[in-house]
Amino acid sequence: MYDKYQSPLSERYASSEMQYIFSPDKKFKTWRKLWIALAETEKELGLPITQEQIDELKAHAEDINYEVAKERERLVRHDVMSHVFAYGQQCPKAKGIIHLGATSCYVGDNTDLIIMTEALRLVRKKLINVIAELAKFADLYKAQPTLAFTHFQPAQPTTVGKRATLWLQELCLDLEDLDHVLGSMKLLGSKGTTGTQASFLELFEGDHEKCRQADRMIAGKMGFSECYPVSGQTYSRKVDTRVVNVLAGIAQSAHKFSNDIRLLQHLKEVEEPFEKNQIGSSAMAYKRNPMRSERIASLSNYVMSDVINPMLVASTQWFERTLDDSANKRLSIPEGFLAVDGILDLYLNVVDGLVVYPKVIEKHFMAELPFMATENIMMDAVKAGGDRQELHELIRTLSMEAGRNVKEKGLDNNLLELIAAEPAFGLSLEELQKCMEPSRYVGRAPRQVEEFLEEVVRPLLKENQEVLGMKAEIHV
Repeated sequence: MYDKYQSPLSERYASSEMQYIFSPDKKFKTWRKLWIALAETEKELGLPITQEQIDELKAHAEDINYEVAKERERLVRHDVMSHVFAYGQQCPKAKGIIHLGATSCYVGDNTDLIIMTEALRLVRKKLINVIAELAKFADLYKAQPTLAFTHFQPAQPTTVGKRATLWLQELCLDLEDLDHVLGSMKLLGSKGTTGTQASFLELFEGDHEKCRQADRMIAGKMGFSECYPVSGQTYSRKVDTRVVNVLAGIAQSAHKFSNDIRLLQHLKEVEEPFEKNQIGSSAMAYKRNPMRSERIASLSNYVMSDVINPMLVASTQWFERTLDDSANKRLSIPEGFLAVDGILDLYLNVVDGLVVYPKVIEKHFMAELPFMATENIMMDAVKAGGDRQELHELIRTLSMEAGRNVKEKGLDNNLLELIAAEPAFGLSLEELQKCMEPSRYVGRAPRQVEEFLEEVVRPLLKENQEVLGMKAEIHV
């Protein structure tokens, strides 16, 4: 096992559940289900196919004789016809009606659409669980004041929970996009070699309505409401672009979250989970590196760059089809899903174990608060009879002096002491310190968290409560 390349997406990042969705076993069993659906549909529409033949196909839907298919493919160099041959070996009575009227894309493309749909459902389930865990975090810390940052410079304060709602809202937007694409997924159906259904029109002796019915019936048997109304030999590769765009959207949101966590961990305000025996650095034993957040960012970069693959494929297809999509699709679609699966598992794991350090947050907050409180201080001084313009100039001068003390001399922020010593303000140090209550400066942040959770997030979670309760398992 150590002498061949192994994808890190399988070995390190993606769940067993997502890996199975894109496994050969899942693909080939879906092929057989599609052949059964085709045979049943053709029988129901009047072709001379017996129930005995269909029962025989169903009896061997799961026990695929892989060795026969592999040996046949070595001879004929065609994967679909090799599996038709292998299925026929197990089903001698039905051998002559397997794949009747169909082309390879009947199983290949329909299976791709079925698998992508199933994979989107798993992504959706994990996304909703991340939203649920993040909502708990936002609610718990909705009133914890913290410095906000613009340009990574201290700005008007917010709360830890309010910041979490920014991450949450992006995931809710991703869910909207995912639901739109998931709700629009259709099957290719039975369109034939160039999408004209010519072979089926021949089978049904010129009956156009039966050709239309065949598509609808196959879709229903495979759990879809409809098929794409027109196609070439394949479904439009633009569908793949839409799907991977959704994955890339989730990756964007996760990357932004991971950046914020890494910056907060540098500030020692919030940390991702760090296990008892985990090693942060091979050289610096004291280090607690934000490795999971870094991994989220790394996988997210891969998924965002993956978007260009289906775009290139869709834009360069010739007429009714070319086969230069095949190798690219085999890589870009599964690996995009496997990477997002790993991202969401990491995201859930990190949020579930986030550690918040209120004392450090308060220390940073209080070091900057005198600067941010100057407007309130000035207004209090004006109420006490001071001149607004004079006080504004004094505040500006004293703020610059306090700033120099902090930056050039490494001293604590002494702005309050400087203001208290200035008679024009008429305020004692004790009176000024009463202005330093952090909750006075966070605006509506706590209420905004409550309103967002109540109006947006909790209704969403209530609608999807049957998928809640997941725990992420991280391999490395």
